Amino acid sequence: MSSENADAGSEHEEPVWDVVVVGAGPAGSSAAYAAAVAGRRVLLLEKAELPRYKTCGGGIIGPSRDALPPGFELPFKERVHAVTFSLGGKLARTRRSKQMLFGLINRPEFDAALVQEAEKAGAVVRTGATVARVEQHGAAVPDRRTVAVVLTGGETVLARAVVGADGSASRIGAHVGVKLDQVDLGLEAEIPVPQTVAEDWAGRVLIDWGPIPGSYGWVFPKGETLTVGVISARGDGAATKRYLEDFIARLGLAGFEPDISSGHLTRCRSDDSPLSRGRVLVCGDAAGLLEPWTREGISFALRSGRLAGEWAVRIAEAQDAVDARRQALNYAFAIKAGLGVEMGVGRRMLALFERRPGLLHAAITGFRPAWKMFAGITRGSTTLGEIVRTRPVVQRALSALDRP
Repeated sequence: MSSENADAGSEHEEPVWDVVVVGAGPAGSSAAYAAAVAGRRVLLLEKAELPRYKTCGGGIIGPSRDALPPGFELPFKERVHAVTFSLGGKLARTRRSKQMLFGLINRPEFDAALVQEAEKAGAVVRTGATVARVEQHGAAVPDRRTVAVVLTGGETVLARAVVGADGSASRIGAHVGVKLDQVDLGLEAEIPVPQTVAEDWAGRVLIDWGPIPGSYGWVFPKGETLTVGVISARGDGAATKRYLEDFIARLGLAGFEPDISSGHLTRCRSDDSPLSRGRVLVCGDAAGLLEPWTREGISFALRSGRLAGEWAVRIAEAQDAVDARRQALNYAFAIKAGLGVEMGVGRRMLALFERRPGLLHAAITGFRPAWKMFAGITRGSTTLGEIVRTRPVVQRALSALDRP
């Protein structure tokens, strides 16, 4: 599908797309796919050229897998059947599973494959397109059913609905007014290792509960490269950098030169943060949607992106502002009823983890039901929200630990 398929009007008018999606990560590609599958004219804008590197551990858990387009083949670099847990590098214990817990991917390949799925569904993809702002009023907007997406350089793209999926520093999120109550710093290194070292990590990841309250580190093997990273709930840059350096040294990896060293900020929305403004929706990192404790974001991006694409179709069909607002509120309700519940439990888990990391480590390494819950979450057979809702003992434990 190309831009010629958009509403033509007169030869002097700009074409109007049904849905324009900004950002071609997992959230944006999922939104574009969902809207295109519904038969709408969809344009997916991405400022970078694809494939492009993205700082990310690359863990694909069950909810991520279940949110992918039908028939999508995951480009796994590793299938994880074992997790080693440690507490500040000590008290290490490995738990194993006969069933795969989750898979590991490289984001450039994964993201590019998702974009291809959106294209197959009929979306038009345009790279090298940086969005400066969106306008819902003013001279650039021909009527009240239209949103103007203004690119750097001044070009304007018109749409009946816009989905912002342009990452944690989202311009579309700023337009919507997204509010954040948790900003974390993640640092990561992609470290090539000899085959003998890679074999020691095959099928196994490491999770280390870190020295900064709310922090943890990870080792994710991907063939002959180890993705090693740390994240801190406090966003303390110097302390987080020291944690990564000490972590790499403790693992015996300090002698290997990383191919890539990078950092990123993760941002969680506040409970009262908007998810829309007029005919503009936000999803994924642009909306501050991720699990606050683990900062897992891929499944949140895929699931919220799909919902955003589906509701953007309804907004594009809305004939007036009242109907558009109704559809946007329905989108917000769908997000809050699912992902919002999981985020609420995740916040409570983070608060507990900040105060009592040793307790959580002891539970997950020494208490079989806790390990089974962890495995169930990674496989997608349950969620944090479902565990709290269906297990009174967990509810009571969290309630007791919530008290100072």
